[in-house]
Amino acid sequence: MNARQAQTLHVFNSLNHNTILTLITKSTSLSQTQQIHSYIIKIGHSNDTHITNKLISLYTNYHHFAYAQSLLYSLPNPNIFSFKPLIHSSSKLNLFNYTLVLFSRLLSVSILPDVHVLPSAIKACAGLSAFKVGKQVHGYGLTTGLALDSFVEASLVHMYVKCDQLGCARKVFGKMLEPDVVSWSALVSGYAKLGDVGNAKMVFDQAGKLGIDPNSVSWNGLITGFNQSGCYSEAVLMFRRMNSEGYRSDGTSISSVLPAISDLEDIKMGVQVHTHVIKMGFESDNCIISALIDMYGKCRCTPEMSRVFEGAEEMDLGAFNALVAGLSRNGLVDEAFKLFKKFKCKVKELNVVSWTSMISSCSQHGKDLEALEIFREMQLARVRPNSVTISCLLPACGNIAALVHGKATHCFSLRNCLLDDAYVGSALTDMYANCGRIQLARVIFDRMPVRNLVCWNAMISGYAMHGKANEAIEIFNLMQRSGQKADFISFTSVLSACSQAGLTEQGQQYFDSMSKVHGLEARVEHYACMVSLLGRAGKLKEAYNMISTMPIEPDACVWGALLSSCRTHRNLSLGEIAANKLFELEPKNPGNYILLSNIYASNNRWNEVDRVRDMMKHVGLSKNPGCSWIEIKNKVHMLLAGDDLHPQMPQIMEKLRKLSMDMKNSGVSHDTEFVLHDVEEQDKELILCGHSEKLAVVLGILNTNPGTPLRVIKNLRICGDCHVFIKFISSLEGREIYVRDANRFHHFYEGVCSCGDYW
Repeated sequence: MNARQAQTLHVFNSLNHNTILTLITKSTSLSQTQQIHSYIIKIGHSNDTHITNKLISLYTNYHHFAYAQSLLYSLPNPNIFSFKPLIHSSSKLNLFNYTLVLFSRLLSVSILPDVHVLPSAIKACAGLSAFKVGKQVHGYGLTTGLALDSFVEASLVHMYVKCDQLGCARKVFGKMLEPDVVSWSALVSGYAKLGDVGNAKMVFDQAGKLGIDPNSVSWNGLITGFNQSGCYSEAVLMFRRMNSEGYRSDGTSISSVLPAISDLEDIKMGVQVHTHVIKMGFESDNCIISALIDMYGKCRCTPEMSRVFEGAEEMDLGAFNALVAGLSRNGLVDEAFKLFKKFKCKVKELNVVSWTSMISSCSQHGKDLEALEIFREMQLARVRPNSVTISCLLPACGNIAALVHGKATHCFSLRNCLLDDAYVGSALTDMYANCGRIQLARVIFDRMPVRNLVCWNAMISGYAMHGKANEAIEIFNLMQRSGQKADFISFTSVLSACSQAGLTEQGQQYFDSMSKVHGLEARVEHYACMVSLLGRAGKLKEAYNMISTMPIEPDACVWGALLSSCRTHRNLSLGEIAANKLFELEPKNPGNYILLSNIYASNNRWNEVDRVRDMMKHVGLSKNPGCSWIEIKNKVHMLLAGDDLHPQMPQIMEKLRKLSMDMKNSGVSHDTEFVLHDVEEQDKELILCGHSEKLAVVLGILNTNPGTPLRVIKNLRICGDCHVFIKFISSLEGREIYVRDANRFHHFYEGVCSCGDYW
């Protein structure tokens, strides 16, 4: 010890109790406090409760809870003031578990909490939604009389509201001698958030009797609550009432009512609110600008949406994100993409919402390769993707069977601990199923720590797509045994599975059970599944009778299912009925004209074929070209029917001719029935060679090692000749070949297809 330290210690030894307290109070830094603390220990005052309480308070102010707690637990005789600083500060910093631990410790040493400590404990219960613990704290307050304090009562009201125990909150509020506007507003907002319109309005209308004057917080809580609970009309009505009764709406109330108007798609009300925004001078409020853009987007008023964005005083990221989402929602993906590129150059960096919105837009509108490229750019920009980004990206991987990219995204999710997210898990399940790896999809599904309805539906849908009806039904039944209720999507998937496998009776049983057992009225998509189920099984009259007796108006999906079945079974009379209905419902869909033309062609009605083609020309329609995708060495290749642009097309055609010759030599002939042109047999075989799925499979054979599985995606239904051809190739080349067409997956192996030639 040097001379200076010795002198300082001598000064401390001569200090009395009050002087030490004064010295502690004057401490201005953590290091000073620690120095004073060390000297207090040396001179033997560490057991002095009053001095230690002051040190605890200082350490708490500097957020050094470990030091403060150590001092607290070392005191032989702590009092309420020993606990109060730690309990109050931890509650204020939302360290709710720690608050309750300290409160429990206080009670264990038989110290009575006061009206300042008890609200902190109640707040902790509210923050944790710990209703049972909160009720115990309430009971303790009643036995000690502390619950009669107005501050404690207000805390209890807020706690019960946060725990969605509105009955308890109402009882506490009803016993308050001086009900305050804050507690009353919390109760009103609580009812609104639960969608309890009656009680929310009843309590709100009692304001006058209680001597309470509603303020902006009260009105905003009611409007926001109704919006959050889906009571959109009520939110709009309360906003109108607020203004009619002379209360000034602010940025919060306007930002809260606009989403409700969006969901109602009430453009007239939206324009009125926009006018009100201009009148009140809120055009520079970024939150309101974003909400206006979102509202116009949901009301399909894209020009107004763009004008609001362009009229903003400053370039705001939130408004940009809203505009991208609005353009995408209205199918204007190219415009959204141009805006994205332009905005990216003008600001220093986009946030994760910006990138995720653009990835989602591309993924939902068939621009899957662009979605993958944007994700790559996002990583180069060092913007960290979140679980929503991954959930939006994975469908793009699945749509084009980009398995390598899907696996890379899976690894990213694993490294960043995102697999516990149920939506990431369901997206992974769906991606692997779409890429032909149904076994991996099941592995992901089985390993999910928590499954929501989306996860169950993804697995049922995956099995249905692969024609594994029994497995789909097994998951459907397992879902119900686990306590998860089936919804409309669940039944769509299980009915689709029955349709793919030709399980007519089981499909009918599930359809009937919707209303009888599950209380769900069948929607138009379920009728479409049943029409497909009956039609594919050759029961076309029963399918048509079902359409004729539907309690709801059949849409294009229902008539399309019948027309497709008529094509399969060459039923001309019902095919014409279905096609004429579709021409009314979807006059710009070329697929309906093509199906009817195919039915005529399969019945050698060539004049009718020409008539239908003339009809298409008259309305300006052309046939959608067959298109297939295959991923080879991390690159996705797209091939069109009759394509001659691919750099390897000469090699593809040469290999294709050789394989066709091998097929003929083995006694298997091309099925020229699927050439729907009145041409010579030799020309028919030439036309069949240009089908996109054949080109994609041959490209895969040329560029992968022998025995490597091939995965092809096609935008249309695979034709019978391609089906025969790929079955032969799978045997000749010793390959597993997966082809996902517009209806389902076909798994070809050793000359056999998983569909059993029923598709």
